[in-house]
Amino acid sequence: MIKINGGSMEEMEDLELKYLDQFIGSERYYRVMNTIITDGVNYIMQNGYSWLITDALIVIKTKLINEEFLSIKLQVNKEKNTAIMLITDGNNRVLYKQYYNYTDAKRDLTLFFENNTLMLNSEY
Repeated sequence: MIKINGGSMEEMEDLELKYLDQFIGSERYYRVMNTIITDGVNYIMQNGYSWLITDALIVIKTKLINEEFLSIKLQVNKEKNTAIMLITDGNNRVLYKQYYNYTDAKRDLTLFFENNTLMLNSEY
């Protein structure tokens, strides 16, 4: 997002991810930590949530390497500015939890990981 401030333009993060709903497939793919990510995941990384992606990928690549399918959920408590990341097998069996004592994240997210590709649930 670009903000014009006193005649100069500055780039601002979109922590509310206002345009997230436009991602229903992916036209381009990117590599992060030897993993393929989609347009939608790239969008959330560019808008203040790169910590979530890198945290999830580190756990997947080190602790959950043999899992075929994973669901990564970020649940945000806006009142307390805290969050929890849950990684499940897709059938609500929790494989990993990570708590964040502080976050500026503004919304919950669900990602899927399959075939070495991390994607939004809407891109699956």
